[in-house]
Amino acid sequence: MPPQMKLTAITLDCADPETLAAFYHQATGLELHPESNGDFAGVTREDGLAIGFQRVDDYQAPRWPDQAAPQQSHLDFAVDDLDEAEALLLRLGATKPEYQPGGDRWRVFADPAGHPFCLIRG
Repeated sequence: MPPQMKLTAITLDCADPETLAAFYHQATGLELHPESNGDFAGVTREDGLAIGFQRVDDYQAPRWPDQAAPQQSHLDFAVDDLDEAEALLLRLGATKPEYQPGGDRWRVFADPAGHPFCLIRG
């Protein structure tokens, strides 16, 4: 039987880890990792799950849905009120691409570093 694996972190490339960690801290309420710095920063959930952001020289942001610079991965976040969450995210610096394939089920955004993520009804 293979060993059980427990997901402990998801790490995204970016140009400015501390700025991206601040965005996700404000958007989710997750705690800033106390050892965050200019090369690697993160936010953590009470159960230990972390979203990390690592500095990459010459970082090129995804341009979803353009496959010339594909998303490679994305995060999904459940919210109670899509409109309220959208307003907050846009104030914090997220963008909302014109292409929205989810209809009323989900909405696609990009964080300040260009990573696509979705809001779904919780």
